[in-house]
Amino acid sequence: MTTFRSLAIPEVIEVVPNRFGDERGFFSETYNAATFARGGVECTWVQDNHSLSAEPGTVRGLHLQAPPAAQDKLIRVVRGAIFDVAVDVRAGSPTYGQWVGVELSSEQWNQLFVPKGFAHGFMTITPDAEVLYKVSALYSPEHEMAIRWDDPDIGIEWPRPLSSLSGKDAVASAFRKHQPVFRYQG
Repeated sequence: MTTFRSLAIPEVIEVVPNRFGDERGFFSETYNAATFARGGVECTWVQDNHSLSAEPGTVRGLHLQAPPAAQDKLIRVVRGAIFDVAVDVRAGSPTYGQWVGVELSSEQWNQLFVPKGFAHGFMTITPDAEVLYKVSALYSPEHEMAIRWDDPDIGIEWPRPLSSLSGKDAVASAFRKHQPVFRYQG
């Protein structure tokens, strides 16, 4: 049975699907709309993304899209391991500016659900980490936003030193300059 575990910010949910193995290998149902709805995750997924990061210590993020192109995300690792992070950017939220993180790996077979209203990013822990993630809205460059991965006001405790960062992420804005586009609905 697929398990669902809310993290310290309860809207962010770790998901662990069953994996059935035998001498041939394994089978796993990594997403089922009815199962996820029972676990508190109801989304219509419209795009799948796949990334490969060669070097450990590669950071991708912190990314989000503003409404009306805001995205829920469901992240999983098919090779290697990452440290995956969600930052609450919902104005008025009791956890505004706080972060939660979890190691996702092909070995643990876990996933992370990151809802709208959160910035998302990850750091690779292993070489050649491959990440697959579903999003609930199409990529929209005009709605794309980024917050510094190392912003001191957020204080993410990354598991290793940085080795690689995109030029776009290197010039991301500071959290205090981020204009809130999401409101907590509590």
